[in-house]
Amino acid sequence: MAEFKTDIEIARAAKKKQIQEVGAKVGIPTEHLLPYGHDKAKISAEFIANARKNKDGKLILVTAINPTPAGEGKTTTTVGLGDGLNRIGKKAIVCIREASLGPNFGVKGGAAGGGYAQVVPMEDMNLHFTGDFHAITTAHNLLSALIDNHIYWGNELGIDTRRVVWRRVMDMNDRALREINCSLGGVANGFPREAGFDITVASEVMAILCLATDLKDLEKRLGDIIVAYRRDKTAVYARDLKADGAMAVLLKDAVQPNLVQTLENNPAFVHGGPFANIAHGCNSVVATTTALKLADYVVTEAGFGADLGAEKFFDIKCRKAGLKPAAAVIVATVRAMKMNGGVKKEELGKENVEAVKKGCANLGRHIENVKQFGVPVVVAMNHFVSDTDAEIAAMKDYVAGMGAEAILCKHWAKGSAGIEELAHKVVQLAESGASQFSPLYPDEMKLFDKIDTIVKRIYRGSEAIADKSVRDQLHAWEQAGYGHLPVCMAKTQYSFSTDPNLRGAPTDHVVPVREVRLAAGAGFIVAICGEIMTMPGLPKAPSSEKIFLNEQGQIEGLF
Repeated sequence: MAEFKTDIEIARAAKKKQIQEVGAKVGIPTEHLLPYGHDKAKISAEFIANARKNKDGKLILVTAINPTPAGEGKTTTTVGLGDGLNRIGKKAIVCIREASLGPNFGVKGGAAGGGYAQVVPMEDMNLHFTGDFHAITTAHNLLSALIDNHIYWGNELGIDTRRVVWRRVMDMNDRALREINCSLGGVANGFPREAGFDITVASEVMAILCLATDLKDLEKRLGDIIVAYRRDKTAVYARDLKADGAMAVLLKDAVQPNLVQTLENNPAFVHGGPFANIAHGCNSVVATTTALKLADYVVTEAGFGADLGAEKFFDIKCRKAGLKPAAAVIVATVRAMKMNGGVKKEELGKENVEAVKKGCANLGRHIENVKQFGVPVVVAMNHFVSDTDAEIAAMKDYVAGMGAEAILCKHWAKGSAGIEELAHKVVQLAESGASQFSPLYPDEMKLFDKIDTIVKRIYRGSEAIADKSVRDQLHAWEQAGYGHLPVCMAKTQYSFSTDPNLRGAPTDHVVPVREVRLAAGAGFIVAICGEIMTMPGLPKAPSSEKIFLNEQGQIEGLF
């Protein structure tokens, strides 16, 4: 049966249109598309600037429950909803993030959707795509090289080598590089110091690319990056090293959004890729704001569960870009409810209505949380063939009791035909004008109070705790004029708490803040909580072991 083809087989059989034809659907002329082959293109800065005079469409956020090994299908639902809206006669564009090579070769797999709700070319998107991540990695590491080079040639800026805060990056999961010693080997190689690597998606350059409004804004933000401190604790900026110009040059193409298509030949902007557990987890502001000028509806996703991605979408991206979402969709599955209710993965195929009811507490918490931002909510039940009528009814009843509606969606198997009901509901919510969006906390709130507010109101913890050194650091940043910045929480995606094994809807847990980092160029403070790592490691059996080229030269095992 067609339903049981693998994602990559479905993607390979896609009847793609020339990318110029896809662009024409939303009014992008051929001369403003910079093609990368036949099926992907970048959109010119000139076209984006000219489109700013257009009226905005409606912005729809797709978020989810906390991820489980059972699978939720947030990107699949985002793509399916975009196709569904086009199917019912609305002009819709999908805006999603680019895939990191780290998860592709690690554990998570690709990021192009699944089944008959995918964005193509799937292989390209999950590998090098248009080179944006390579450009970000290179720009970031140019700055790293310039720091050590400056110190080597006399250190005119007086950088305290013990206080260099700019780490290196690569787009790979490599735990061996988390903490390193660099410049070893004698006088010719510089002054030895401790350093380390993060994954590219955690780079401040990635966040800057995703939050900048244009190339000029990008260059200014790059100059605002704090790379180190002097002995008197004054900051050294990227612009002090004259790095901002060259970094912007490396990113001049990467800052332009990428246009691709869904399996149903509808337009999709795929641009930027910060993780939501360690960065702000949203696609680029340039892509989203441009799409809003070209379509009636823009469907975008935010990474992982609503406690991470949606909170950051609302409190960082929407706050900074002046966006006002019209509605939100929370993706959940019957299987994930059962897993939250205590069922083991190998038992998920058996009917267990009580486990569904018990596990719904996690979904209920996310519904409450999104409503706190004043945004109307609908639940998308991503259908699996093992779901029974009784389990589906139990989940629908629970959501109705929360004052929302759960709609069964079969886009994975049927494409847009399987998600029409959700598309109509989203239009109804968006057109009702019910959205009264506002962020969770005001700009002027103190930094630690912002962290504590998120912990109490979103995670339902009793409090955030931090050592005196962390609190002193936050206070120093407030004194230096950074107190107005929002907070980007870095914590496990698997739980509302910092314990990845604590499923469901825990309350009254303590959230320890281990470290804080100032991303002055991006415009937020990162609070690193619990054991979360900004450089992931590979699992015991990484996905890369199953990826190869077959005899036809086609990629197998990518997803």
